[in-house]
Amino acid sequence: MNLKACAAEFIGTFALIFVGVGAIAGNLMNGGQTGLVGIALAHGLTIAVMVSATAAISGGHLNPAVTVGLFFAKKIDSLNTIGYVLAQCLGAIAAACLIKAVVPAGILKVINMGTPALANEVTVAMGLITELILTFFLVFVVYGTAVDPRAPKVGGLFIGLTVALDILIGGPLTGAAMNPARHLGPALLGGGLQNLWLYWLGPILGGILATFTYQRILE
Repeated sequence: MNLKACAAEFIGTFALIFVGVGAIAGNLMNGGQTGLVGIALAHGLTIAVMVSATAAISGGHLNPAVTVGLFFAKKIDSLNTIGYVLAQCLGAIAAACLIKAVVPAGILKVINMGTPALANEVTVAMGLITELILTFFLVFVVYGTAVDPRAPKVGGLFIGLTVALDILIGGPLTGAAMNPARHLGPALLGGGLQNLWLYWLGPILGGILATFTYQRILE
């Protein structure tokens, strides 16, 4: 197991959850001025810079759905897959712990720790399909811009933009997690574990389908 790569995955995922939840909290504190676009950009920009910063060390997965998808594409071995996923989840939990040290408890309670959740009229089936499709887009772009050796070396930017565009459509529906760790950290620290399975199954299926489609059909 590559411990330096796991450390990079921890740090990058920590940043995503810390900034993502912080942006949602900030939107409440500034009277909604940040808005959906601002929250989407906060997540997308964090992914863009952290994927770029960790790409040379770990490949910049920062997401169990990416790691599992690339495992099925035989781009990462089983031992490092386990290490990456553990590091990502621990980074998310650590970020959720520390966000509680800098954001007032009352604000975090109102936003439910920034935990992705289904909108009132969105059924479990609708949410599962949404998360699967959004993560398919994300992992498809990861493969096409960062994994494919023919790709231009600007993967971090386009991966971040994909996160932002996914949140613009999926944010109001499911919270647009696209990332089991993005849901797990805040959920464990007070957001609640409702539909936890959905935020693992949907993104992981989407990630596997994306790598299969790109590798077996397009590459």
